[in-house]
Parts: sequence; C-alpha cells; structure tokens
Amino acid sequence: MFWVSAVLFLSVIWWGTAGLLERQVEASVSADARALSERWTDGGLSALALTIEDRLEDNVDDDALYLLVDPHNQRVAGNLSAWPADVAMSGVWYQLTIRRAGARGVAEVQAFDLPSGYRLLVGRDVRGRTNLRRLLTDTLLWAWVFITVLTLVGALLVRNMFRRMISSIARTTSAIAHGDMSRRMTLSGRGDELDEVAEAINEMLDRIARLMDGVKQVSNAIAHDLRTPITRARTQLEYAALHAPDEAALRSAIENGVSDLDNITAVFEALLRIAQIEAGSRRSAFAVFDLVAVLHDIVELYEPVAEEQAIRIIPRTPSHVLFYGDRSMIQQAVSNLIDNAIKFSPHGGTITVSAAVGPDLSCDGKSSGQAATIAVTDEGVGMNEADLERASERFFRADSARNTPGSGLGLSLVQAIVQLHGGSLQFMRRSPGLSVELHLPVSDTGDTRTGADMNQDSQSSHPQDRTTMIKRHP
Repeated sequence: MFWVSAVLFLSVIWWGTAGLLERQVEASVSADARALSERWTDGGLSALALTIEDRLEDNVDDDALYLLVDPHNQRVAGNLSAWPADVAMSGVWYQLTIRRAGARGVAEVQAFDLPSGYRLLVGRDVRGRTNLRRLLTDTLLWAWVFITVLTLVGALLVRNMFRRMISSIARTTSAIAHGDMSRRMTLSGRGDELDEVAEAINEMLDRIARLMDGVKQVSNAIAHDLRTPITRARTQLEYAALHAPDEAALRSAIENGVSDLDNITAVFEALLRIAQIEAGSRRSAFAVFDLVAVLHDIVELYEPVAEEQAIRIIPRTPSHVLFYGDRSMIQQAVSNLIDNAIKFSPHGGTITVSAAVGPDLSCDGKSSGQAATIAVTDEGVGMNEADLERASERFFRADSARNTPGSGLGLSLVQAIVQLHGGSLQFMRRSPGLSVELHLPVSDTGDTRTGADMNQDSQSSHPQDRTTMIKRHP
C-alpha cells in the first residue's frame, strides 16, 4: 500500500507539473493572439506586421514563433520561413517539429484567420519545457526506484519483527503446553508495543501459574486435612464394630464418627460458599442495614465464650453506620475474625472491635469516596512476615495455629466476602497481637452517617510494625 500510494503521489506530481507547463504555453499564445488581433483591428496590416517585428526583437527567451501570410501564403512578417503544411485549421493546437538556427526543436502553434484572406500563426518553441519534463521524469523515476527499495526493506523489517514476536509467542505457548510453566516471553528492553504485548502475556501466564498453584495447594490441603478425620472415623467405627463391649460404647463410637464426618461436610460447605461468593451470586441479597447494630449483636453473641477465658471484647463504634451490602455475609466475616481473635488471645487479654467511616484512599493515596472500616484487634501471638503474606490462602495455617481447631478457611471466606463488596482486607502487626481491618466502600445507595473519625478506632496505643494489603478486586 505504501508503494502504490507513492506511485500515485509521484504520478500526480508529474501530471500536475507537465499540465501546468502546457497550460502556461497555451495561455501565453492565446493572450498574444488576442493582442495581435486587436492590433489588426486598430492599425491594419502594416501595424500588425510592425508589432510582430517588435515582439520578436523584445523576445529575450527566443521562444516566440510568429508568421503572417497573405491569401497566397506568401510571408509578410514573422520568424518562420513558410506556412507549415500540417496546419490546416484555425483554432486547433498543433505540435510541430521545427528547425531554427540549425537546431531541431518542438513547437506548439495555433492558426488564426484574419480579414481579407490573411492568416496568422502564433506559437512557442517548447524545447525548454520538453527538457524540463524529461528532467522531471528522470527525477521521479529515480525517486520511485528509491521508494521501491525502501518499501521492500521496510516490509522485510516489519515482517521479521512480527515473525520474531509470533515465534516467541509460539515457543512460549508450546513450552507451557508441554508442562514448562516457568517459560516466559523475553523482553527487548526498548519499551515499545511489542514489549507491552510480551508483558501482558507474561502477566497472564503469571496469573495462570498462580491459579494453578492455588488449585494444586487446595487439592493437597483437602487431601491432607480430610484424610485424618476420615481415617479416624473409619478406625473408630471399625474398632467399635469388632470390639465394642456394649451398646453404649458402640453408640459413642458412632457419634464420634458422625462428628468427624460433620467436620468434613463443614469444610466442603465452606469451599462451596467461598466459590459462590467469588462468583458474585450473592449480590441479589444486598440491602441497606446498620453496620453498628450488626457488630454489637456479634459482640454480644461472643461475650460468653470470651468470658470463659477471661477475655474482654470492647466495641468502639459510632452511634450508627448505614451500609449497603449483604448483612449475613458481613456477620459471617466479622464472626470469623472475632472467633480467631478469641482462639489466639492470651488468658485475660482484650479484643477490640471498632468501626468508622472516612475517605476511601486508593493505591495512589487519592480519595475515591467514603469507606467503612471494621477492625478486630487482639493481643495474641500474631503472625510473622511470611505468614502475613499467606494469611488469606485456603487451608493455610500458621505454625502457631497447628494445635488449634479449624480448617484454615476462615480468612479465605473473609477475603471472598470483602472482595464481593469491592473492598480490601488488611493485616497489621501489633505489639503484641494482630489487627485485621475490613475496608468496605460505602455505596451511594446507603446514606452513611457517623459520629466517629477514621482514626478513632482504639483508645490504646499499638505500635505498627508491618502492614500487608490484599488488593481490592472490583
């Protein structure tokens, strides 16, 4: 297309220039003929002949051609010796080959009829125009040759560039198809569009690899965590069937086996619930409710459990916070956090449940509306940096939680609920303990009114050592 466009462009230049030269000659001859015709009308034959001679003397370019003949074709004035035999009609352009001063040339002429049988021939010697046209033609031909070469070279370069890109994609995808998930596309380092494509493909492959690792980890965790209760239930039932001394022992073994199977069922129900939440199927249950009332109900529910270990649960909330979301899922998320806090809090410790509303700060620190923040802070053993990175992974349990009951799905469920509401989950190390914060954007559907500030989440001082943010998924 570039080559064809260049040819058309050069052709337009050639035809435009050649046509301009030809139009200039024709306009000059026509104007000259009109002036001479007026001179004939004003002064007759003698005045016309004198005018022709004057113009020949004043013709610096020596390209003017004139010939005035009588009715017998005898020359009266002009610089041509005889009337050309090819010129027979008036008002028609003729191109003639003439010889002047021993040199052959080309002329464009036109004949005009005068009164009393006289005839006038006016023209121009166009040897200069012919030479200019030949020079223009040669120049444009050479330009066409260079453009052709550049077109071929450019086409080869672009073709090779895309072939390298496609070959890199083909090699990478082929290696991945054969099981090498570590293969990535190489970057040229120029930061051009090809690098952008390569970065996008590499990012996609990294995402796929992470998902596959997650599926593999979940599968391994399911196999590991479910094998123990299933084996224990089978062993208890088998032992009771073979060695139970009485009906009470047999019933006890059956009840223990049923309890283990209930735990397995609870794990699968939690996985299904997480999958449903991540799929967004629960958005139809969104409604406006008072977030503070929900928090107080949960605190009141867990206070008897906490009192058994001499643990205090202190709510720090404003009078009310209207929030648009799924009430039952928010209850589930906060309940999981409080349950974890009770498990890992020391005897006589304190758990703080706080809520506030403030600017929703994006990753670049700019406010993008309002957000409700729910924080559950304990004084337990906390987590190290490596555990914080994996805290919300399914079935992940820190070393400090190995001996406590649970399946490792609690924080995964919390993260899924927060993501469904368009928020983020944040873990903050304390000295001592851990603070888990839910940042939930406040929808315009619910008019949020609060009497508390974002910073008014706790009356005690907790030095912050490290913060891990789980990115928000819209």
